[in-house]
Amino acid sequence: MKAQQADYDVIVVGGGLVGAACALAMGSEGSGLKVALIESAAQQPLPRDDSWDSRIYAISPGNAAFLVRLGVWNAMEQDRITPIEMMRIWGDDGVSQLEFSAYEVGVPALGYIVESRLMQAELWARLQQMPNIEPINPARCASLVWQDEHALLELSDGRSLSARLIVGADGGNSWTRGQAGLGVKTSDYRQMGVVANFATEKPHQNIARQWFREDGILAWLPLPGNRISIVWSTDGELAKRLLALTPEDLGSKVGEAGGGALGGLQMLTPPAVFPLRLQNAEVMVRPRLALVGDAAHLVHPLAGQGVNLGFHDAECLARVLLDRGSQPDAGDYGLLRRYERARKADIMAMQTMTDGLHTLFSSKFPGVGMLRNWGMGFTNRQTWLKKRLMAHAMT
Repeated sequence: MKAQQADYDVIVVGGGLVGAACALAMGSEGSGLKVALIESAAQQPLPRDDSWDSRIYAISPGNAAFLVRLGVWNAMEQDRITPIEMMRIWGDDGVSQLEFSAYEVGVPALGYIVESRLMQAELWARLQQMPNIEPINPARCASLVWQDEHALLELSDGRSLSARLIVGADGGNSWTRGQAGLGVKTSDYRQMGVVANFATEKPHQNIARQWFREDGILAWLPLPGNRISIVWSTDGELAKRLLALTPEDLGSKVGEAGGGALGGLQMLTPPAVFPLRLQNAEVMVRPRLALVGDAAHLVHPLAGQGVNLGFHDAECLARVLLDRGSQPDAGDYGLLRRYERARKADIMAMQTMTDGLHTLFSSKFPGVGMLRNWGMGFTNRQTWLKKRLMAHAMT
């Protein structure tokens, strides 16, 4: 006997950070939307130990406020969240420097460093409390068929679901995007991001540090206590060599690359690696489809803005749907185009900035090095310009 079909206003495919936040924002009490969230991986409880997640994110104050409104931020263990009070960036001449300070703009923090698993656990805990949201997990999607009035989603266990709107939040290799026949434009940076956590000999003073080096871009992000998380964006060969080092040698290599700023480094989590690329879906919406987060766009991690763009997508899409007025159809194309238009400028600006910086600091043309380092020093002397840059990054 065929399973009975379940009907929803919205089905979100992908229950990671952005997908879970999107479902929460759309399924808030009083929204009038019945939401399902499909996630293939079983949700894991937070470990009851002193370990640290090697996958961390720099969350902007604007998105911290978004998570507060979702009832998530204040539920997280606050002593595992680190405010960034200052950011220091060095050019590849070892002298040029750019400094941003929360004090300069009169805010408590430029951003917050948070473990992925901490946010994930609290997002899902909140989802379980929402009467309008049905988390379906673990579950795998088998097929997706688009019709005039709704979309039909079949799960691998035989269940059949329908919705007026499908939201693809399933990452850079999005299955949902592929089912819609949407292509992507991709630029491969031919780089890998190497991440790991370290205990530090000296206190980091809540300062995020970043070096533009000839062999890539190295970031040290402050964790609670004398701990940091690092992201080293570099070519594949150096990434392989870094992964092959012993924990002691990797700590020495990372410490040396950062000029010994925090003394000796002791590895806390083994290194992991991920490929870097710039990517855009050909469109963010189709009738009965909207893409959010990495399913819609990928950026270079040098500014730490990937998940922030995704949270902005989630909040914007939810706001468009909640403000839909007399339009009962959440999948109406005209409605969804409002979301796409509202997000386009922000995404383009961030991709242009991160891609431009990557191109500028990877260029080997004569004279470019002198120009980029001069530009960094010049920017550091322009208080008004730094304030504008900080204001944009903190949204």
